Amino acid sequence: MDLRMMAFDSPLFSVLLHPHDAGDDSDKSVSCPSRTYARDAKAMAATAADVKESPTSYAFIVDMPGVKSGDIKVQVEDDNVVVISGERKREEEKEGAKYLRMERRVGKFMRKFALPENANTDKISAVCQDGVLTVTVEKLPPPEPKKPKTIKVKIA
Repeated sequence: MDLRMMAFDSPLFSVLLHPHDAGDDSDKSVSCPSRTYARDAKAMAATAADVKESPTSYAFIVDMPGVKSGDIKVQVEDDNVVVISGERKREEEKEGAKYLRMERRVGKFMRKFALPENANTDKISAVCQDGVLTVTVEKLPPPEPKKPKTIKVKIA
């Protein structure tokens, strides 16, 4: 059945039916998402995270089982976005061994978190322990309350 006959001839349906025919990033078509956008969206959707706030910091906790610390990258973009990205690589197959089932996800992952105004981007730490990555962003101290200024009244 030809889907064009049923008014399914929009560019989005074209991409869904023929994903390999979609343009690369140089194709700036408004109605068609780029491959980079689709890849990044998929990587972000597949990476679950917890976000905690304490009185002194924010913590971003991401499960990273089987990922080496060298394959994890933590960056700050635009002074207010923390980007956690990396890649989980597949083990090399040994001679004579083959997979009967593959359920563990491999490939690139990424998450972006917008930071609040009181986050101190100069004090960020990242620790990966037992397959759990914890990125801690310290908070800026609260601003000092302004003291009232006393003005001396002169007698004229």
